Amino acid sequence: MVHSSTSDVTGISKAAARKPPLWLLLAVTCAGQFLVVLDVAVVNVALPAMRADLGMSAVGLQWVVNAYTLTFAGFMLLGGRAGDLFGRKRMFVVGLALFTAASLAGGLAQAPWQLLAARAVQGMGAAVLAPSTLTLLTASVPEGPARGRAIGTWAAVGAGGGAAGGLIGGVLTDALSWRWVLLINVPIGALVLIAAIVWLTESRAGDRRRLDVPGAVLVTGGLALLAYGIVQTESEGWGAAAALIPLLLGFVLLAAFLLVEAKTKAPLMPLKLFALRSVSAANTAMLVTGAAMFGSWYFLSLYTQNVLGYTPIEAGLSMVPHSIAIVVGAKLAPRLVARTGPKTVAITGITMAAVGYLWQSGMPVDGVYARDILGPGVLMMLGAGLATTPLVTVATGGVEASEAGLVSGLVNTSRTMGGSLGLSILSTVAAARIGGGEGPEALTAGYAAAFRAGTFMLFGAALLALLVLPRTPKARTEQTAAAS
Repeated sequence: MVHSSTSDVTGISKAAARKPPLWLLLAVTCAGQFLVVLDVAVVNVALPAMRADLGMSAVGLQWVVNAYTLTFAGFMLLGGRAGDLFGRKRMFVVGLALFTAASLAGGLAQAPWQLLAARAVQGMGAAVLAPSTLTLLTASVPEGPARGRAIGTWAAVGAGGGAAGGLIGGVLTDALSWRWVLLINVPIGALVLIAAIVWLTESRAGDRRRLDVPGAVLVTGGLALLAYGIVQTESEGWGAAAALIPLLLGFVLLAAFLLVEAKTKAPLMPLKLFALRSVSAANTAMLVTGAAMFGSWYFLSLYTQNVLGYTPIEAGLSMVPHSIAIVVGAKLAPRLVARTGPKTVAITGITMAAVGYLWQSGMPVDGVYARDILGPGVLMMLGAGLATTPLVTVATGGVEASEAGLVSGLVNTSRTMGGSLGLSILSTVAAARIGGGEGPEALTAGYAAAFRAGTFMLFGAALLALLVLPRTPKARTEQTAAAS
């Protein structure tokens, strides 16, 4: 017995000695998060060039974005659970390797279907990688101010990846080719992969239960069908069978997903987690906020190029202040949370974003940069940066270590799933307003309508946060007792 205890202590000491310093852990995990978020936005500026080179339709362009985000959202819960069971470092490495290989395939695509297939596989790799980036941090840093700062850095880097996508995509498209918005991931992914193998230490929680693959397939298929049905309403109308059938099938698959989760012994998404007010409220707010905010980069890229006549690099440069604003917001958030609490900061950030969206919805055909892009863009991105950190803090606070990866995956899923479905909805709103027009006036009216719809979403999210978001996350046992 004594020998066993001594061995255990020695093993713990060796593990502690191998544990990398926090700054190194932050650097590697944030680099992974930067890549997966970057690829949500980096293709936006390159969409016109992709369409011209591969002969893609307007709907096909939307699926360049959605093929990535739907598989990203649909398989992220599976990726989070896999990290808990099989090791967060292992899943980080596997996800990054798959993401990097798919980036290479997408950059070499010669037909639209090849590009869309590569983007879907990229999303699967990102779904395995992304939850581990957050869980490796939350598992290494105890709850309190230090974890808040670590999450703030993670959120800032992730937000910076989304924000920098426009500039990076514009520079690569103008200087080289649209293909490099994907090929650039290959050397960077390889370097991060080597760093992860060398420096990260393994972390896992829970027993080796089987993964809920049927649940992942059902939720991904359901979301994809919902998005496809919404997109079909652009050309077929809401009453057409081409739109109603996929919408109905999508709801059926999501209902089947909930049924599977309620009955299986090892669910992908334990429904009991939603009895925790912190988890359910923060994820709902994240979903609605993501539904509105995700489309901003997409529509701004189209507005600056198709209406104002910006080149890809000019469009990217025009959004550099947006990038700075979202990073500043994410870095300010932990300090504000320490003073006023996560609920106040989240509501403030979402409301700021809503006001920025309302301002942006007044965009004219002859837009002036300072008034019609810079001002509203900085306001809505500063708000988005402020809102993310407190919502993540509330969602992940107080959960058991064995569920950390799952909850981290759920947070990312809510944001990405909301963004994907939100883009489909806002694109439908824009297309309905544009009608058959192709001139600057019609396009501007459509883009403005999308921002108006996003404004309503964000004010709704702020009201939701005011009514249901807890001021501080409680431990799971306390919340469960309160719920019962």
